[in-house]
Parts: sequence; C-alpha cells; structure tokens
Amino acid sequence: MWDVIRWLHLVAMAFFLGGQLLLAGTVVPVLRGAADGGPMRAIARRFGYGTLISIAVLAATGGAMATHFHQWGDPALHVKLALVAVVAALVVAHMRRPDLQVLDAGIFLSTLAIVWLGVAVAH
Repeated sequence: MWDVIRWLHLVAMAFFLGGQLLLAGTVVPVLRGAADGGPMRAIARRFGYGTLISIAVLAATGGAMATHFHQWGDPALHVKLALVAVVAALVVAHMRRPDLQVLDAGIFLSTLAIVWLGVAVAH
C-alpha cells in the first residue's frame, strides 16, 4: 500500500513540476506574442484545475507518509512544508496578478527546492 501512496505522491509532483516546465519552456514562449490571449488563458486555467487536484493529492499522501514513517520531526520536512506555504501564497498572488512574471519564477524555483527536499526526506 505504501508503494502506491508514494507513487501517487510522485505522479502528483510530476504533474505540478512537469506542467510548470511545459508552460515555461514551450507554451508561454509560443503564445506570448499572440494577438488573442484566449488560448493562453484556457491552458493556464486548465493547468490550474489540475494543480489543485495535484496539491490535494500531495497533501494527503505526504501527510500519510510523514505519519507512517515518523518524519514529522525531520527539519528538512519542516523547511519543505514552509516552502509549500510559500508556493501556496505565490500561487494565490499569481491568480490575482498573472502579469507579474516574478511570481512565476518564484513558484518554479520554490517547487524545485521542494522536490530537492523531498528527495532528502525520502532517504
């Protein structure tokens, strides 16, 4: 069962980070100059829905694993959770001000740090 929970956690993380990579590396550069911003908004909205689902899966599976493996006292997990809160705040700010590219960069860099810490916590 714990292999399935870990797998779900990793798939949700892959969607969240992989989606950011896809948007930043391909979609935004191609559609940024388009006269009609509708496709960009539609893609971002759809990714946003998937992101909400992935965050729910990450929270549920991460909490379950931290409890099962007795990791709530791990300082790396504490930093990871603090960064998750930062990402949540940045996502909310980005929803209100999608034109601020610095928020995109903050979300992306924080996500990379969260993944790094996840690898540290898993060992």
